[in-house]
Amino acid sequence: MKPNHHALEHLWYATQWSFAGLKAAWQYEQAFRIEIIASLFIVPLAFYLGEGAIEQVLMLGAWLLVIIVELLNSAIEATVDRIGTEHHELSGRAKDLASAAVSLCGITFIVTWVILLLH
Repeated sequence: MKPNHHALEHLWYATQWSFAGLKAAWQYEQAFRIEIIASLFIVPLAFYLGEGAIEQVLMLGAWLLVIIVELLNSAIEATVDRIGTEHHELSGRAKDLASAAVSLCGITFIVTWVILLLH
């Protein structure tokens, strides 16, 4: 059963859990580390190349979407692996679907940047 926290306590604990998740992603997920390192170049580039706040937000949002879906992909993979290591069709499908979501976000990121930069 979940502890009964007041709103500010809940916010405090939720923040701590979020940081623990980011720390775990950095520690255990190579793709996440690569994406965060790429952010060191992508974020400044978005501010430099984006013509105005709307373009900058679209460029950064497309990148942030990749990172968010990568975190969800990692969560799905960890959950499936926790359930069992033996091969199961549904486990493989869940991992493949999560990976496909990351790929689609990558395509969305590329298309967004290309359209905005060529506009």
